[in-house]
Amino acid sequence: MNINETLSQLENTGNYRHIPGEDNGTAVDMTSNDYLGLASRRDLREEFFAHHAPGDMVMSASASRLLGLRQNEFTSLERLLSDCYGREALLMNSGYHANVGLIQALADKRTLIVADKLVHASIIDGIRLSGAPFERFRHNDYDHLNRILDSKAGDYSNVLIVAESVYSMDGDRSDIGRLAEAKRRCKTNALLYIDEAHAVGVEGPGGLGLTAASGLTAETDIVIGTLGKALASTGAYAVMSHEMREFMINRARSLIFSTALPPICAAWSEFIIRRSLGMDSERRKLAELSRLLADTLGCDEASHIRPLIVGDPHKAVELSHHLLDDGFKVLPIRTPTVPAGTERLRFSLSASLDASDIKRLGESLGRHNVREGGAGNEA
Repeated sequence: MNINETLSQLENTGNYRHIPGEDNGTAVDMTSNDYLGLASRRDLREEFFAHHAPGDMVMSASASRLLGLRQNEFTSLERLLSDCYGREALLMNSGYHANVGLIQALADKRTLIVADKLVHASIIDGIRLSGAPFERFRHNDYDHLNRILDSKAGDYSNVLIVAESVYSMDGDRSDIGRLAEAKRRCKTNALLYIDEAHAVGVEGPGGLGLTAASGLTAETDIVIGTLGKALASTGAYAVMSHEMREFMINRARSLIFSTALPPICAAWSEFIIRRSLGMDSERRKLAELSRLLADTLGCDEASHIRPLIVGDPHKAVELSHHLLDDGFKVLPIRTPTVPAGTERLRFSLSASLDASDIKRLGESLGRHNVREGGAGNEA
């Protein structure tokens, strides 16, 4: 590989990335995943430290979970999650760690993995590391999923069906009931794996996600939730049966061979989750803002994630710069994150925003000749 040649090609095609500098706080942030607006709330931090003296908090686990002497913060958080979901929970270092480690542990050459076409890169990496054969069904096309299972599942000992509940680039939702139905009708032993990264905190009772809302948590073999998005912390968790949890403790390499999260982060996550369970007003506000954004972009479906398809990386970067000049931070999403020709701006809403922010955004898009409705409907 020629590094300079690769960098030059990325720049020429409009796909060169860089880490942005510190924001001065003047722009309206429509890029982060702080869906409930909790990350910047000083009152929550003050309440947390009023009950957790900084001098008593441990800043590093200093070992993997299987070797660490300090476990109280981790087990307390896992007990809370278990109480919420009615099944056992296992804390992971990140959503990426969870998907890579758990999928790799679950699947082998005797397992057929069938995944939605638009699942996250971390799921794809877990599939590749497993070495298992896999098929992709068309996005949210459950008839296509069933045809794949009917024609190929019988050749394998196990099947792993993988999907997200809310998709990170398009903001649309899976039908958990149809996924569970596909698992039930599969004649080969099948497992259902749902990544709820962008639903946790936002969707379902207490913000526990679409799987909880569907009443099908017990039929979903693994539910992944992240702590670093709506829940304003860091890390992830997996909800599963006792036997599956024991298996993962012994087989998930990303758990076994990684230093665990700092205990202070687990304590903060528990604090935030306890508060977020009752934050229905924030969830209602986010839903209202989502409907306003859908109207602004001419979309039929409201979501706290909404793409505006530009279709060209240079134009996506240019429009992002124009919006920043108007006081909106909305970063471009380009290949390989999304397929070439679907380059976009991804609007990510937060309950900390106001209706006036959405109105001003619509005015800004109008000034830059972005046709309302066209981009949103293409997504």
